[in-house]
Amino acid sequence: MSAFMSVFASLVERLADLLQPLFHASAAAAAIVLFTALVRLLVHPLSRASARGQRARARLQPQVAALRRKHGDNNEKLQRALLELHAQEKVSPLSGCLPSLLQMPAFFLLYHLFSSSTIGGGANTLLGHRLFGAPLGDRWTDALGDGGPLGAPGLVYLGLFAVVTLVATFNYRRTRQMMSAAPAPAPGGEQVPGLATINKVMPLMSFFTLFTVAVVPLAAALYVVTSTTWSAVERAVLYRDMPGAAPAATALG
Repeated sequence: MSAFMSVFASLVERLADLLQPLFHASAAAAAIVLFTALVRLLVHPLSRASARGQRARARLQPQVAALRRKHGDNNEKLQRALLELHAQEKVSPLSGCLPSLLQMPAFFLLYHLFSSSTIGGGANTLLGHRLFGAPLGDRWTDALGDGGPLGAPGLVYLGLFAVVTLVATFNYRRTRQMMSAAPAPAPGGEQVPGLATINKVMPLMSFFTLFTVAVVPLAAALYVVTSTTWSAVERAVLYRDMPGAAPAATALG
């Protein structure tokens, strides 16, 4: 693990060196944003596949409605029939979670890298990099203790909170609109057990990112903010012709 972290730290340092002529003291922060974009590009094919799956689920709605009419008085048979239908059509009701799950290792790599004072037996020099005066290894509480909310580090976090709030509000409104346009399921007619509860919480999940940004190192917060912003734009494009289908909620956007 230590050797792997050393390789990853070296990669971030090299990206920072390449970007230094453009971003100067904030080159490492720019490298993290670039790294995040590269990760999102890698999982973009899965996001497109998830959108295709969402369209397929929308096409199954007439068959789902027929199954609900047939098994409406037997919830166990209804759930089994719905799962068999999705399996037969090779459609997973939870396929939208896969792109988010595949991003988690990249997030935890950054979190661990900027939470460790040593890497490969030597000092972690990445902790000396800053974004507009805010150390990439510090957290919001550190920024509050270094000049308060209006100090240089505090203003960096206020900027990140503002971006997250804008993105979360956009996601909230769009998800509510898409969910309200979707046909309401009959009582007891969930496609997957527990999915109705997820759907209720889904519009609010983007706001949880505010808490994540506040408690993780600034480098990991940059990853989260960049990824959630990318997700908002990506979903707006991929689901632009699906007013009646709600996109799956994601942990990292």
